[in-house]
Amino acid sequence: MQFTGLIRGVFRRRDNRFRATVSVDGLETWAHVPNSGRLGELFTPGRTVWLTPAQAANRKTSHDLKLVEYGPVLVSVDARLPNLLFAEAVAEKKLSGFDYQTVRPEVTRGNSRLDFRLSGQNGVCWVETKSVTLVQDGEARFPDAPTERGRKHLEELIDVVENGEQAAVVFVVQHPDALRFSANRKTDPAFAETLHRAAEAGVSVRAFSCLVSLEEISIGDEIPIGLD
Repeated sequence: MQFTGLIRGVFRRRDNRFRATVSVDGLETWAHVPNSGRLGELFTPGRTVWLTPAQAANRKTSHDLKLVEYGPVLVSVDARLPNLLFAEAVAEKKLSGFDYQTVRPEVTRGNSRLDFRLSGQNGVCWVETKSVTLVQDGEARFPDAPTERGRKHLEELIDVVENGEQAAVVFVVQHPDALRFSANRKTDPAFAETLHRAAEAGVSVRAFSCLVSLEEISIGDEIPIGLD
């Protein structure tokens, strides 16, 4: 997926879950933050960020915050991208184990709306993707804030497997230097326990790092999972 029209800015402060104050060309303005996570390690005053101008009229925020410079690397903070990146990678046959001909996004099952229903010669596989931005010492961790919704999605995937279909949860780490993945038990022990139970039930747990530049972002290498 390509980035177009990126503008350099400087992060000043986070005003609420979905808005930050940034400086562009020396003038402070508001930017939409497309991510409800805490992002505390990324959002520090003075850090360089990359934005795109808002496309819709009559918005309170003039820009969308896309990338953060974190040391020598760029990190994508747009939690909407993993679904698009996963669908793109499946269509291009880049992900082993996801060889399906039909990709349906945002499909309701039971009391949940799951990200994808894949189908084809290999049967049906229900997939939930998760956006990961927290990486410490090469280890990607999810979530960075408690997520009841995320736990409920895992419960739905467990039910999928118990009813004879395939299911997978895919953690898309929008960070190029992640070497491994683990559930963030300290932040959300209930999610970590449910993920462990999902894996034992037969839900496929996968994680991928991303290649991130000022020109584009794409799913990169698969990284190992640690559930204990």
